[in-house]
Amino acid sequence: MGENKLPLGERVKRLRQERGWSQGELAGRIGGDGRQISRYENGRIVPSVEVLAKIAEALDVSTDFLLFEGIARRPLHVPDNGIAERLLDLRDLGEDDRKSLLHILDALVTKTKVRSIAREME
Repeated sequence: MGENKLPLGERVKRLRQERGWSQGELAGRIGGDGRQISRYENGRIVPSVEVLAKIAEALDVSTDFLLFEGIARRPLHVPDNGIAERLLDLRDLGEDDRKSLLHILDALVTKTKVRSIAREME
């Protein structure tokens, strides 16, 4: 089962364990206690919106990833480098320009992956 198909509590548990944190350590980072984290992870209680935001912040994942199945995992904080603002402007592009841009992006990503593989083989 993929991690984005797990219940909220299981996702929190996996993310916490990836960092090597105990329930108490996560609780300390969000201002709670370990028993509370245990109840979230076991599905006995659902965190409030405020607590969910603190969990997402501590684990550096988006809240939509924690809440909804089928959402790709992504960090909560991503360096912008000027890209986010430009992405909003892309909605104004015509269909042909969007397709061309996607081809360019795919080519750049492929080039980066090939270079990485080539370095590993050296």
